Amino acid sequence: MNRTHKEVTLSAEETGQEAAAPQAEEKTLSINRLSDWTHGLLVDAVSHLRLSLKLRIALHYAGQLLRTTIPALLAVTIALCCLEIAPMRAALYEVASLEPEQGLVYSPQQLTYLTATEAYLTEEPYPDGWNGLTQRVKLSHSTFTDGVRNNGMLLYCHSHRGGLVIRYPLDTLRRNLTVMFWLTLCSDLMRIIYLINHRNRLNKKVFKPISDMAETAATLSANNLSDRISVDGAKNELKDLALVINGMLDRIELSYNSQKQFVSDASHELRTPIAVIQGYVSMLERWGKTDKEVLDEGITAISQEAASMKELVERLLFLARHDKKTLMLEMEVFDPLEVMSELHREARMLSDAHEFALEPAENAFINGDKGMIKQLMRVLVDNAIKYTPAGGKITLGMRNEGRHCILSVTDTGEGISPEELTKVFDRFYRCDQSRKSQTSGHGLGLSIARIIAVAHGGKIRVRSKVGVGTTFSVLLPTENIT
Repeated sequence: MNRTHKEVTLSAEETGQEAAAPQAEEKTLSINRLSDWTHGLLVDAVSHLRLSLKLRIALHYAGQLLRTTIPALLAVTIALCCLEIAPMRAALYEVASLEPEQGLVYSPQQLTYLTATEAYLTEEPYPDGWNGLTQRVKLSHSTFTDGVRNNGMLLYCHSHRGGLVIRYPLDTLRRNLTVMFWLTLCSDLMRIIYLINHRNRLNKKVFKPISDMAETAATLSANNLSDRISVDGAKNELKDLALVINGMLDRIELSYNSQKQFVSDASHELRTPIAVIQGYVSMLERWGKTDKEVLDEGITAISQEAASMKELVERLLFLARHDKKTLMLEMEVFDPLEVMSELHREARMLSDAHEFALEPAENAFINGDKGMIKQLMRVLVDNAIKYTPAGGKITLGMRNEGRHCILSVTDTGEGISPEELTKVFDRFYRCDQSRKSQTSGHGLGLSIARIIAVAHGGKIRVRSKVGVGTTFSVLLPTENIT
């Protein structure tokens, strides 16, 4: 019966614990939900509390000022306490030079002109420490009352007659500390109030350059992109910020002017074929219906101009994809000698007036877009054909040089002057000689060639001499095949 009763009791206790566990978990969840709700409410309140920058800076300086108050008070307190060490020693020496009257106790009359207020001479030193000393002094002599520690400090030293105990008053030190505490606190509070009330004066030194930056930025537009932020009144970080913004404006202006020039050049290049097509269409409307020669001439010219426009639009789209960072490359590992051989065969079919040669070369492998590399080299071959007189020689070559594979196209044309050599890769740029000879082209080929080379991690070099010829070299990183 007892065992059964005990088992029943234990089962009841376990049941109670199991019943209390969900209640405790539910209480914990309720507290957590309340904590999360309170935290979210405070975060929302702080996020919606918008203070001016001037007020925030003033409050920041006020907080820093308050943070320095306590260390300053502590430092001054330690300094004042250290200054009291010398008077304490002097009090001990003064009392030690007197003779006690009532047994071993100094009378108040003896201490009238001394720093110490009470003194006691023990017959022997106390080996049981400071606590035992103070207790024995308090119990044995009524002159050392329970208020000794509150009104002063007990000092003990060994004397030739025994142990000397005196009470050194701390009233002056306490008064000085109190006065110093309230003066420091009131001074800090006054400075805090001054900072908050006169925060608008920060505009002259701190916020004036920021206001100038904001005003200049607000007035910038496409018509005055050349304006810059003045850095005369700015210093340190604000001056660095102004210089960074001016540098950004320089890049924006350069990009904007390049875009304007690009649109202007593209419009000019498109305007010419459109005008030619319109002219031939008008001619066909007048005489093309009855004159077959005029009809054939008009159709041929319109077809050529349409093909030229198609080529120009495709190149413009290529440049637009590059500028928008949407140019896609289908990378593969291949031997560029195959591309050079194909270009050599195509060039021989395109022009019978020039001599083409392919220098023997060793096999190499590069990782790139085969179609793009072929387009790059085709641009160089087309330029060599355009600017090389009939009977001239165009040589295609390939060689390995360290970690690079160099594809080259060399012609025996008129060459490029040093002044124009640095501009041949600019968009829509054509040499004066090509303009005089009315050579077809839009001045975009070499720009596209350089974009393709850079996209493959390579670069293009050009070497030219007037009256001798020009050599374009494409340096592409090689790929190791094991």
